[in-house]
Amino acid sequence: MRLAIKGSGYTSASKTEIEFLNQVLIVVNDQGKIEKIINQHDDDYASLLQLAKSQNKLVELSENQYFLPGFIDTHIHAPQWPNAGLALDKPLNEWLNEYTFPLEAKYQDLSFSEKVYDNLTKNLVDFGTTTAVYFGTIYPESNLVLAKMCNKNRQRGLIGQVAMDDPDMNPEYYLDKSAADSIAKTKRFIDELKQQNQTNVIKQTPVITPRFLPSCSLEALRGLANLANQYDLPIQSHCSESNWENGYALEKYGKRDATVLDECGLMNNRSIMAHGTLLNDSDLNLFETNGVTVSHCPISNVYFGDGILPVKRILNHHVNLGLGTDISGGFSPSMYDNVKQSILSSQQLQSGVDTRIDAQKRGVPDSRITAKTAFYLATVGGAKAINLPTGELKPGYLADLQIVENQPKPFQPATSDDIFENLMYATTQNDIKAVYVEGLQAK
Repeated sequence: MRLAIKGSGYTSASKTEIEFLNQVLIVVNDQGKIEKIINQHDDDYASLLQLAKSQNKLVELSENQYFLPGFIDTHIHAPQWPNAGLALDKPLNEWLNEYTFPLEAKYQDLSFSEKVYDNLTKNLVDFGTTTAVYFGTIYPESNLVLAKMCNKNRQRGLIGQVAMDDPDMNPEYYLDKSAADSIAKTKRFIDELKQQNQTNVIKQTPVITPRFLPSCSLEALRGLANLANQYDLPIQSHCSESNWENGYALEKYGKRDATVLDECGLMNNRSIMAHGTLLNDSDLNLFETNGVTVSHCPISNVYFGDGILPVKRILNHHVNLGLGTDISGGFSPSMYDNVKQSILSSQQLQSGVDTRIDAQKRGVPDSRITAKTAFYLATVGGAKAINLPTGELKPGYLADLQIVENQPKPFQPATSDDIFENLMYATTQNDIKAVYVEGLQAK
């Protein structure tokens, strides 16, 4: 036994429902997985409770504390953390060239990398994010520093060596020399991270990461796809994020970017494509057929997405959806903030935003999602995206949890559903009292 937690909490039961686990004992084995979830009336409850107490491994929640699965951030640009909240009024291409690329070029300095990544990973853990899917930089050494900081702060990271080799679309000072250079640096990062993992407590995963279609040559895309297959690795990129990106693919290739990425071998059940606000039915059919996940970044999409992601339509299309903060296109590292924004954006899609249009015509009917669906995206959807047994509280799953203190309002009785809603809408960083990754305390 690595840990036992006594108390109440929530886990997703489906895309629209939650399960309330009332006064149970969660037993975590020494491999960091949930061994059992025991109700008070089960035969072995008393004996295991006593065992946990005697071994000083019991965590007892107070009356207004609840456990939840750790959140899974499926899209975050780690080097952009210092820019969070800056220049969000700029068009995407200006934001990239004037703010993003100059900052990312600074990560040749490994001391700067360590300072930023230590702060970032600690902040994310403090917000209840136990797993994060990161874009790194074009510098393998810096990305290895990010992996070290994830391990130091006990966060599970899936880390991308960013590839960008097109000299016409990338700044001269922040550019891979060629497609061969992109592929070689990615392979080097994979091999060196594998070595680093031999001493890591929390194993980190390399991710094949072409930045997006405008940044990469077709030769680089195909070579990266070969590496993904050779090493059986996750893949991440951006897809149909904005009018500019969408238009680039159509103008240069006469095809949508999803089609080009698919033809290069980058669209499969290990692939996570960020944003997708402009995906059409043909794209969604491709995503469904190939098992590709969309990372929904609701805060960032307000600024750069040129549209609202139709979450319910995509889920009804049987396409998996995760949730992402997209630092620094999104200003907040909190997945709780993105849970809330995903609900708000869905309501705007349903109601419509141009009041000059008749109310019956300006919105998209049946678009609103609930907090339960947003919670599903932040937990189960993210776990499906990375193909790991996490994001749910059930036997056999990794013991990635957060313990949250609810701030009750003592005016009227609250049901378990009421408490859940309050947790989703009102939880702050200070309310997250503890975080565990594989049963090891990270906060």
